[in-house]
Amino acid sequence: KVTEAIRIFQENAESYPDDSNVYDSLAEAYSVQGDRANAIKHYKKSLEKDPYNANAIEVLRNLE
Repeated sequence: KVTEAIRIFQENAESYPDDSNVYDSLAEAYSVQGDRANAIKHYKKSLEKDPYNANAIEVLRNLE
């Protein structure tokens, strides 16, 4: 149900554009789906909102 999760996380990102967690969750779903480019994009977006997001920092190190 990753595709459904992505859709829901996208809606959350639209509703809460300043919340870093929604981008982190969206990135994780893309990563599970195997969409590396979108995972990286959304982890970076999460870091724009919260530069101290340890999860995003660690996962980006592995993805890039």
